[in-house]
Amino acid sequence: MSDVVTLTREGPIALIEINNPPVNALSTAVRQGLQNAVLEAEADDAIMALVIYGTGRAFIAGADIKEFGKPLQPPFLPELCTRIEACPKPVVAAMHGVSLGGGLEVALGCHYRIATPDARVGLPEVHLGLIPGAGGTQRLPRLTGTERGIEMMTSGRHVKAAEALEAGIIDEIGTASPRENGLAFATRIIEEGKPRRAVSELPAPAAVDWDAAYAATLKKGRGQLSPAMVVRAVQAAAEKPFADGLAEERRIFLELMETDQRKGMIHAFFGERAVSNLPELKGIDPRPLTAIGVIGGGTMGAGIATAALLAGLKVTLIEMSDEATEAAKGRIASNLQGALKRGKITEAKFTKLTEDALTLATTYDALADADLVIEAVFENMDVKKDVFTKLDAICKPGAVLASNTSYLDVAEIAAATSRPADVIGLHFFSPAHVMKLLEVVVPDAAAPDAVATGFALGKMLSKISVRAGVCDGFIGNRILSTYRAAADHMVLDGASPYEIDKVMTGFGFPMGPFAVADLAGLDIGWANRKRKRAEGLPPGMRDSSYADTLCEDGHFGQKTGKGYYVYEAGKRGGTPNPDVLPLIEAERAEKGLTAQDFTADDILARYMAAMVNEGAKILGEGIARRPLDVDMVLLFGYGFPRYHGGPMKWADMQGLDKILADLDRFAAENPEFWTPAPLLRSLVAEGRTFEDLNKEG
Repeated sequence: MSDVVTLTREGPIALIEINNPPVNALSTAVRQGLQNAVLEAEADDAIMALVIYGTGRAFIAGADIKEFGKPLQPPFLPELCTRIEACPKPVVAAMHGVSLGGGLEVALGCHYRIATPDARVGLPEVHLGLIPGAGGTQRLPRLTGTERGIEMMTSGRHVKAAEALEAGIIDEIGTASPRENGLAFATRIIEEGKPRRAVSELPAPAAVDWDAAYAATLKKGRGQLSPAMVVRAVQAAAEKPFADGLAEERRIFLELMETDQRKGMIHAFFGERAVSNLPELKGIDPRPLTAIGVIGGGTMGAGIATAALLAGLKVTLIEMSDEATEAAKGRIASNLQGALKRGKITEAKFTKLTEDALTLATTYDALADADLVIEAVFENMDVKKDVFTKLDAICKPGAVLASNTSYLDVAEIAAATSRPADVIGLHFFSPAHVMKLLEVVVPDAAAPDAVATGFALGKMLSKISVRAGVCDGFIGNRILSTYRAAADHMVLDGASPYEIDKVMTGFGFPMGPFAVADLAGLDIGWANRKRKRAEGLPPGMRDSSYADTLCEDGHFGQKTGKGYYVYEAGKRGGTPNPDVLPLIEAERAEKGLTAQDFTADDILARYMAAMVNEGAKILGEGIARRPLDVDMVLLFGYGFPRYHGGPMKWADMQGLDKILADLDRFAAENPEFWTPAPLLRSLVAEGRTFEDLNKEG
């Protein structure tokens, strides 16, 4: 047999146990062990049924990520699933924990499936830019029906045992251990004389309007290919004999393996896991973290408090008045109501969080015992310094003091205290209880264990935590400022905001930059422009004022019903505001500018070159340590399409020489804004990529 798969006999039943901690991933050894065990049981005349089950946390959690990128060794998973299904004796999958990807495909190759109540199943291959490749697209819809099978595979979602039973994916829910569930089920099969029941021999899934389903899936995925190709694979299941459908599934799978989208999504998958793994924090223990304070109960502060409560932390929230604390409590309760409706918490848990775990106060004295305090007040340096001076006087020694600032200098904020080693930035993204990104901003004076505590909090809150150095805007907002400036420059030169938004949503962003500005509130950009004008615009940054006029007239975007777009109550999205283009034309005339024509390719080239170039500057300055850090910030905080992998990965796939050539061409117009980052130029000269820097990091 093997070290990870063992076969034992219980009367006429062969018990095949998978023991490949921690989640029984489908390594080469597991696949070989399963095949050998099935063959051995099949050859034993005393055996009348087989049970496959796993130990530990899962039945089979999917592929072994340690083998990603390595040459595959036989037996290959499609052949293994087919071989299990071909067994002349009934085979039962006794499932628990998760059965995902290849794990569910192994179970679908079995003749019967029983699962524990807490089990979850799914085929999430689309999240890697692929489709199921071992029969999942052919077998699952034969059990669930066409539309449900397509929905499961195109979303990649996990399906709980109760739904899996109702959908026909499993045959029974058993409350004993996986081994005992499987043994009892197999015993009944033998006693009742039930035959093997191969999924491949069930009726083919029903036909639907395949072209319409493909187009709708492609649109919903904003251009991501793999979900749409699931539809084509299921179409093959409906239209072809099973063996031919399997062959078509495999053809599509192998075709997707070679796409840039798959490369981008694999990069995102591993980057998400690597981004918080920092050499500088190895061996550094975080400080104790059970109770936190939050200063400010607006949208951001309430969101942070909500996330902390859901993570099991005690939260003390400070506001300026009793009325403000009540308003903050209402926001937090509303957030938690959302979690209650989605089944994330129970009614009892909701009551406990709002009445026991949350404390509201109007004086800083209430923070005396907090392990970490997060300031989420108005984005003004003087206001923040005042807050930190008060925290310095009240908070216990060793408490971590964190600012949620989006742009301001955390080192300057820390200097307002007598303990700069305890001060870090924790830049959350709104809504903070929903958005996955957390920038952990590290001033030079910050103690390693204070930084480790910031990352520990991020892990508790299930955030993707990225280390950032101190500069205006850190990683994300600094890059945002640059590519947004490139968009504003294009508007002055002849493109419309609506053309730019259309190009970028076509690239895969959920919204274009001007629609995003409306969502965030135009007053935020207005305040930032005024700040930068007061400080002095960066070299090459061209000022524009047409959006200021919108703000002066009280138009701040979605919250006021009008910005770049007009928003009507009850309608999704907005329509172009007819007042905007005349304002732009008037500013062009005032500046003596002649409008140029911009193609979609022109717009995309400038927008992306600005993003990549600023990312390279941030890397060169050490604000971000690795290109993957930049990628994860843009993926999880700014809606960058996951299937492109992030701007630095996308640039690698385009060719850094092409990006550099675009920058040199644009620099002929505005050398200060478009000057290529030294790092980018050196990488091109050396024939290297951003991925090479990730490997070094």
